[in-house]
Amino acid sequence: MTTAVDSAVLIDVFQAEPAWAARSADALDAASRAGRVTVCDVVWAEVAGRFASPSAAAAALSTLDIEFDPMTALAAADAGRLWRAFRDAGGGRRERIVADFMVGAHALHHADALLTRDRGFYRRYFKRLRIIEPG
Repeated sequence: MTTAVDSAVLIDVFQAEPAWAARSADALDAASRAGRVTVCDVVWAEVAGRFASPSAAAAALSTLDIEFDPMTALAAADAGRLWRAFRDAGGGRRERIVADFMVGAHALHHADALLTRDRGFYRRYFKRLRIIEPG
């Protein structure tokens, strides 16, 4: 099984978020025991930006056995299509950005599930995607 991970779950762990760190760490451990754990370009960038250097970010992600899995052109195009539909349906410019749709499309095309705390959004726009929430 391959589990894609959303940024918030990793940030919870790396920044020891009081309300979520333990649950997110447990969920990451379970995902790792079940198979591969990956992140897309967007998640890698969002997490890496919280470290002093790219190598520090890569080392931190490596300690959790997280693999970088770049998006395919098909997944990126799907993200763009879904984001455009969201905007055409009245979605606000600041409410959701295309990066949110990229994370979901990557998981849909490259993984079996997405580990995220943002289940409502992903369930609404990615109906075929299996969602896993931290405990």
